[in-house]
Amino acid sequence: MAAGNVNGAGTRDDPWVLTTPPGKSEYTAYKDEAADPPALVVNVGTTELRYQLGAIDDLHSMLKEAGDWVPLGGTDEQKPAPEGSVEAWGRSPDNPIRGWYGLKKGLRGRFGVYVPPVLEALGLAEVEHGARNNRMRAI
Repeated sequence: MAAGNVNGAGTRDDPWVLTTPPGKSEYTAYKDEAADPPALVVNVGTTELRYQLGAIDDLHSMLKEAGDWVPLGGTDEQKPAPEGSVEAWGRSPDNPIRGWYGLKKGLRGRFGVYVPPVLEALGLAEVEHGARNNRMRAI
């Protein structure tokens, strides 16, 4: 999905309508800049996940530094993230916030599933859309 090819404005009233990288599940996302801390809000069915809004710029910077494809490695909070993946970076003590970008305990994982399509929709990254083992890179 290229920039400009996404439905929605990324607001609570008009969220982005996105699909997971394999294209199997649709979800919505929007920026809640008034939240404390500002959040990227993801709604999957009746489940709401929240990630720090700064994750968008921080992940883009990390991808630019990496200079190549980075595996997504999306997994639940309770499972270990594959080393060197976007998911591992999203919970690493070595990232800019020194830990989890996810804001809701128990729902802090899946960073590598729901955040990459947002960067793709914003024209900041390219995301693969295979059945599994997808990767992303900065544009």
